[in-house]
Amino acid sequence: MGALAGKHVLLGVTGGIAAYKSPDLVRRLRDAGAEVRVVMTPSATRLVAPTVFQAVSGHPVRSGLWDEAAEAAMGHIELARWADLVVIAPATAHLMSELAAGSAGSLLTTLCLATSAPVVLAPAMNQAMWRHPATQANRSTLESRGVRFIGPDAGSQACGDVGPGRMVEPAEIAARLDQGTASSVAGLMAGLTVVVTAGPTRELIDPVRFVSNRSSGKMGFAVARAAAEAGARVILVAGPVHLPTPAGVERHDVETAEEMYRTTLDLIGAADIYIGAAAISDYRPREIAAHKIKKKTETLTLEMTKSPDLLATIARLPQRPFTVGFAAETEKLEEHARLKLTGKRLDMIVANQVGTRLGFDDDDNQAVVLWADGQHALGRKSKGDLALEIVTVIAGRRREHGALPPAARLVQP
Repeated sequence: MGALAGKHVLLGVTGGIAAYKSPDLVRRLRDAGAEVRVVMTPSATRLVAPTVFQAVSGHPVRSGLWDEAAEAAMGHIELARWADLVVIAPATAHLMSELAAGSAGSLLTTLCLATSAPVVLAPAMNQAMWRHPATQANRSTLESRGVRFIGPDAGSQACGDVGPGRMVEPAEIAARLDQGTASSVAGLMAGLTVVVTAGPTRELIDPVRFVSNRSSGKMGFAVARAAAEAGARVILVAGPVHLPTPAGVERHDVETAEEMYRTTLDLIGAADIYIGAAAISDYRPREIAAHKIKKKTETLTLEMTKSPDLLATIARLPQRPFTVGFAAETEKLEEHARLKLTGKRLDMIVANQVGTRLGFDDDDNQAVVLWADGQHALGRKSKGDLALEIVTVIAGRRREHGALPPAARLVQP
């Protein structure tokens, strides 16, 4: 029996063109043993008749807060309490915006505020809408509150565009829900502790200036979120970024390379896996001016000194965790990544090309995961979906490595 057997699933349907697929999702959820009730937004009723959902679900369809017969008994609260799981498919950009803002302007958004059940979204929208910073910010906000996402997939769209934004097919949505979670990585890291470093560092020049890099932290935060979905206890050491903490993740904020070095080493003893996704400054000013440097000369020379190498230090610990590095390269991607892999004695490395509209700040990415005798290419997709694949590869390689506890993974001199 799957996780859906005997469960009450409330399916929300919004006004995206993918709503035509939602009756099939109802059927598949019922085939998995769930009892399904449907709530439609007014826009959704213009695309698919409510009678279709009533026929496939076996229950009347609700679409508004102004149903006097239902709301006389506070029907929206009754539905919110009835649900074991709330699934919204398709979930439009507008719906995501309303949920992120805490809006209660419709029956569906009111239910989401009133329920204690898990909420899962299957987004569907134009690829430009999905990639828009506002939509991605809403996604990050919702994920930080524990809302899970299935998809979207990439491909051709009703508008003629090609890219991410297609709703995942009903069969896959139902299958992933029936596994007990919306995440494809569920259980892969159960019982493990994972330490992740993410974001840039800032190295002070004077009290108002610093040296840093273009890292947004999005990839590292996505990896932390994916590891948590995989069942791990996740400790995130974050540089100066403005990103919400993923649900269930323990976060430590730092600013400089030295702070990240010391904080991470203080925490690493508990780790089974270390994932070094942070873009730690390689060099820092040798001296920090006590006061703001005045513009008095045509040129300014800064003397820089090496920052401590956190990744290499962890890889050489007497009792080391399974150690995964990241390599952001502008050229000769695999060549430079393999040099880092062997030179720092890592178990694995995730390499990606960076530059203008590549890697930094963007919401999509692609990568290749390398280890001593193999590799696995990961195609371009959202950083969230990419992180799920990275975590899958890490979990698999760690098992093949012997899944030894930290105390048994002694590094040879």
